[in-house]
Amino acid sequence: MKFNLKGIAIGNPLLEFNTDFNSRAEFLWSHGLISDSTYDIFTRVCNYSQIRRQYASGSLTAVCSQVISQVSREISRFVDTYDVTLDVCLPSVLLQSKMLSQLQDKEEIDVCVEDETTKYLNRKDVQKALHAQLIGVTSWTVCSEVLKYDMQNLEIPTIHVLGKLAKSGIRVLVYSGDQDSVLPLTGTRTLVNGLAKEIGLNTTVPYRTWVEGRQAAGWTQVYGDILSFATIRGASHEAPLSQPRRSLALFNAFLGGKPLPGA
Repeated sequence: MKFNLKGIAIGNPLLEFNTDFNSRAEFLWSHGLISDSTYDIFTRVCNYSQIRRQYASGSLTAVCSQVISQVSREISRFVDTYDVTLDVCLPSVLLQSKMLSQLQDKEEIDVCVEDETTKYLNRKDVQKALHAQLIGVTSWTVCSEVLKYDMQNLEIPTIHVLGKLAKSGIRVLVYSGDQDSVLPLTGTRTLVNGLAKEIGLNTTVPYRTWVEGRQAAGWTQVYGDILSFATIRGASHEAPLSQPRRSLALFNAFLGGKPLPGA
C-alpha cells in the first residue's frame, strides 16, 4: 500500500531511550533546578535511563531510588517539568484568593487547562454529546490504567524510522519546545545531527535563529533540504499551548515547503 505522504513533523519526541532520557540531567542542572552535587550523582551514580528502565521492570534499586528522590526534592512540586518556566496549577481556593487580591496579572497561559479539561470531559452532557460511554472505568482521566502499555517498548528506537523517511524523499521536521525537561531539546538535537551524518546529509542551512513578529522564535538547522531540526523558544512539551503564534509560524512554513523566516 502506498501513502501520499509529503512530510512529517514530530515534536519533543522520544527517539532513542538512553540519549533522550539522559539529556534530562544536564537540562535540569543548566536551568538551575538541581544542584551540582545532584547533577553529579544523576549522571555518575544512577542516570535517568537506568531509573526509567528499573521502574518499568518493577525493580528500582535503593541507590537509584535515593537519586530520583533527591532530584524530585530539589525540583519541587512547584515546577511543571513539561515547561520549567510555567507556574503550576494551584488548588481552586488559593487561585481564587490570588485573583481577588489582584496580586497577579492575567495569565496568558492557562496552567490549569488539564484539570479543567478533565472536569469538562466528565460532564454527563458532554459525554452524551460525544456519544462517549464509560466502560470499565468510573471517569475519564488523562492517563487510564485500563490500557496496559508495555513500557519496555519505549526502548525501541524510532530515530531510524525518520532516517528511512528522509532517505525516501519525505521531508522530516523534528522540533522541540525548549523549556521541556521531560524530553529536552539537547538530546533531540544530538540525535538529529547524528542521523544526518549517518545517512550522509550535509548541512544546507547552518544553525541559526528563526524569527516571528520581529523576535527570535527559536533556532534551526537543515540537512540536505530534507531533514530539519528546530526549537520553539519559550515553548513547552506541548508547544502550541505555550507558544501558539510561534508554533503556527513553524507549521505554516513546513506545510508551505518554505524555510523558517530569518532576521
